[in-house]
Parts: sequence; C-alpha cells; structure tokens
Amino acid sequence: MSKISVLLADDHSIIRQGLKQILELEKDIFVVAQASNGDEAIKLARELKPDVILMDINMPGINGLQAINTLKQEKNPSKIIVLTVHEDREYLFKTIQMGAEGYVLKDAEPDVLIDAIRNVYAGQSYIQASMTKELVKEFNRITLNEKEKCEENNLTSREKEVLELIAEGMINKEIAKHLYISEKTVKNHVSNIFKKLKVADRTQAAIYAFKHNIKS
Repeated sequence: MSKISVLLADDHSIIRQGLKQILELEKDIFVVAQASNGDEAIKLARELKPDVILMDINMPGINGLQAINTLKQEKNPSKIIVLTVHEDREYLFKTIQMGAEGYVLKDAEPDVLIDAIRNVYAGQSYIQASMTKELVKEFNRITLNEKEKCEENNLTSREKEVLELIAEGMINKEIAKHLYISEKTVKNHVSNIFKKLKVADRTQAAIYAFKHNIKS
C-alpha cells in the first residue's frame, strides 16, 4: 500500500513535532519533511513534490498565503490543506480562490485532519464542517450585487432546489424530508448535479452554487 507523503509547514517546532507524531500513527501517512516558513515550504515542495502540504498562514518571511499562491501558480502537484487558527471567512475564501484543497482549524480533532488528508489526496475538497457557514457568508457577501446565473449547467428546477439544500449543509435524508420526495430520488438528483457541474463531491457542488449564486 502506497503511503501519503506529507510536508508540514509551520513556524512552531512543537506544533510540527506534535503533528508528525499524530500523523505517523496512521499506516498510510508519513511526514516527508518539515518547513518553518514559507520560503522553506516552497523549496521543499519543489524538490520533494509531497502528496499533501499542511500549510500554516502566519509564518515569517513568505507567509502561507504567498506560498500557496506561488505553488499554485507554478502548478505544483501537491495538494494543500490550510491548517490555521484563523476562523475568519476572508482567509477561508482567499485560500480557496488561490486553489487550496482543504481548510482545517488547529483546534480540530486529529481524526478531522486525517480525514482531510485522505480526502484531498483522493482528489476531493475538504472544508472543516464548522467553517461551512463562514464560507456561505463570504460567498454571499461577494455575490450580493451580482446577478450572474449559470446558464450552461442545464440544471432542472428540482436539481437547483436540491443543490441549494446541499449548499445549506443538508444530507440526503434531510433533503428528502424537506422536499417530500424519497431519499432514492434525492440520490439520483445529486448524481445528476455532480455530472452536470463536473464536480466530485458535495463540498465542490456547494462552492459552485455559492460562486454562481444559483437559486431555484
């Protein structure tokens, strides 16, 4: 079984060592290197091309945001998860815009971080559940005066209803109850939405809905 190589980028040695110990308890994850600032993170990412980078935001010299921007501009293949104390939606939105695949708070349980690593490694997006509302608020703020409608997706009115509820964080069972339809029907709608929007998961679908201000 191939292991997921992880680069830790944080200016606090104690945090890096703690993360290393936690992550390497998992059989499918190993820490390939550590960086104490953005410059080191960029250098090591270029040299080692780790599968996943855990990137802090506040670091001396080049900070995490600048490092993310540089690596994404260079099309570095590493997936990036922002691991930060910042609960501000502006940071969340900015890192998503830059191309980061995940966003996790430092006070999250270890299982949350491990799930995030495995999800982004598998090609999915991962935003810690507690940050979802902040993501909604920020997208709403940015798109408040926009009337852009996504006409190319060909979603039916029912699919738009389902997509709205996905964006609100509802699971299939809750959507079925809300719309008075079967859970199987909801699953079919969700599958069609994913295909039409060319997204891989519910988080990506929600982000698409927020970005394009889709309403039923």
